[in-house]
Amino acid sequence: MKSIIKIMGTARELWPLYVGIVVAAVVTSVAALMAPFVIAEATNQVVSITTKGEGQVSTLLWLALALLGIMLTNSLVSNIGGYMGDLMSTRLRVILSANYFHKLLRLPQRYYDSELTGTLISRLNRSLTSITDFLKMFANGFFTTLITVVAVLVISGIHSPWLALMLIVIYPTFVGLTALTSRKWQVWERKKNHLYDVAGGRFAEVIGQMRVVKSFVTERSELDAFTAKYEDTVTLTREQSKFWHTMDVARRGALDVVFFGLYAVIFVQTAQGTFDIGTMVLLIQLVNLAKQPVESMSYLVDSWQRAITGSHEYFQVMGELDEPNNPLEANASATVQWVETDPVINFDDVSFGYDDDALVLRNINLAIHRGEKVAFVGESGGGKTTLVNLLMKLYAPTCGTIEVHGQSVTEVPTEALRREIGVVFQDASLFSGTIRENLAYGRPGATDEELTRAVRRANALPFIKKLPAGFDTEIGERGIKLSGGQKQRISVARALLKDAPILVLDEATSALDTKSERLVQAGLEELMQGRTTLIIAHRLSTISSVDRIVTLRDGRVDEIGTPGELALSGGIYAELLALQGSTSKIDRAKLLSYEITH
Repeated sequence: MKSIIKIMGTARELWPLYVGIVVAAVVTSVAALMAPFVIAEATNQVVSITTKGEGQVSTLLWLALALLGIMLTNSLVSNIGGYMGDLMSTRLRVILSANYFHKLLRLPQRYYDSELTGTLISRLNRSLTSITDFLKMFANGFFTTLITVVAVLVISGIHSPWLALMLIVIYPTFVGLTALTSRKWQVWERKKNHLYDVAGGRFAEVIGQMRVVKSFVTERSELDAFTAKYEDTVTLTREQSKFWHTMDVARRGALDVVFFGLYAVIFVQTAQGTFDIGTMVLLIQLVNLAKQPVESMSYLVDSWQRAITGSHEYFQVMGELDEPNNPLEANASATVQWVETDPVINFDDVSFGYDDDALVLRNINLAIHRGEKVAFVGESGGGKTTLVNLLMKLYAPTCGTIEVHGQSVTEVPTEALRREIGVVFQDASLFSGTIRENLAYGRPGATDEELTRAVRRANALPFIKKLPAGFDTEIGERGIKLSGGQKQRISVARALLKDAPILVLDEATSALDTKSERLVQAGLEELMQGRTTLIIAHRLSTISSVDRIVTLRDGRVDEIGTPGELALSGGIYAELLALQGSTSKIDRAKLLSYEITH
């Protein structure tokens, strides 16, 4: 229950609505309790008129009018409460969703290395649904139940202590049995949720890479694997539901026996003259009112258990450690006074490992000077992209220091650091929407003139002009409607608009054909002008004009020198040059094993 209270604590502005729902529920329950008294009195009036000839029909009409007033009040107030409940649920969903997204944006990159997108979405949807459903049901049902139970106990006790005693026994017994049942039920529910998360994560992956699925003709295997997960939930549900409903039969059976006793007492005491007909009608209706909240208690506890599970999953994510100095949490007014220092970037004895016992980089010492173009070369998994990730503070070094403009990247605000760095990835990483929106992603206020200048320099203007809506053309999810070369040129233009003094090119042309590569490379040459540039290149031809090449072997710096120097050194770069020029199939295969990917 603590997690549910914590949820409400995060949405304090909703308390007026929540209180309004409770007040509406209380008024509705009071009105419902008044109805049996009116009906009991009307019953006595009818009996008096029909058997004794006493009383007036007008009194019955007034009582009927009172019933109408009670019913109208009930209809009006319950709908007002329902309106506030709907509004509260929607606003709570907005608050929790925004908090969840806010948290995800604050988490470090390491968190996403082990989480599936579909799982995060599935977890959010399930948590929100279970929490909002419970709070709405609780507001509408708990206080109504409480008032009804207390009133029925008091009124029944006035007429017969035996009735009150039997009613007192019912509630704690039923709630206790339901709570015991729910504990075991939660175990199944968590297992089902895990299966839903795995299936949802795979679903998102398959939809996002449908071309791969279709090209390898794996539709059937993907469908079978997906369906198998849901079939497993059916098996779990069968066990879970069988247990729950077996226990529910036992609970309700016990209730039926108790209520049999209640009705028997009422009928017998009425026949013995203890109660008149009106009192009998009143007590029967009160017993029925008492029975309804008890029967609904199982649904409330069921909803409560789902909400507990959902809130636990929600707060699991909310409890993750934030990325230090992340842009959303850092002091917005804090500014960094970058100093014109040289070197611009300095790696001082830097080591890093994704796992505690396995280092990817070891004792890296490297200074990169202003305006210098430095390329990183090495075998796959050698740590090239990891170096860039550390520079951008996507990960923190295990030991050592990385400085930009003379300041440690771990100490400066992350937002200020990343604004100093422009990146062009191997995958253009575009978003759904228009070309304009993607170009201005890092600079929302860019004018049409600035956009045009950037795409012209990136060699993207000719193809954009041919599109039906120009800059306002919709490009689909991840830019699916554009070719690889077109997407990459948009990516280059986006980096040009950002105009950051440090540039990272992470295999920016490796996935392109020769013609597209030539066009994109021309745009990259424009982009590199006057910037300190770090290049991870797939094709050696793209780094022939750099100032220095750094080769990495087994996570260590192996050689540093100009392309000319390293071509004659006999090291990794020289070997790659020789392999690239060879026509031998063996050498070509060996070259592929050296593919410069991260």
